[in-house]
Amino acid sequence: MKKIKSLAKSAVQKIKDVFAVQEAALNTKAHSVLDGTKAEAYVDTGVKVLIAVVLGALILTLLYSLFNETMAPAVEERVEAMFNYVG
Repeated sequence: MKKIKSLAKSAVQKIKDVFAVQEAALNTKAHSVLDGTKAEAYVDTGVKVLIAVVLGALILTLLYSLFNETMAPAVEERVEAMFNYVG
């Protein structure tokens, strides 16, 4: 009877150990998900791209205003032809 009791206790202890390990793994995973730092890099990259586009547009506007002439005459001719189209 003592042997069965000790076997049962050791089996219960092994089960507790397995659940403790699984609980620790789940706890670590939950903390990493709730911490939410994975998507942070995507937001940073998006902001950098947006800043680059805005700065590029500002630089082009500045260049066009400084030289006060058409940089690409072929494009200007095509745009004027589209808007002066008489159908």
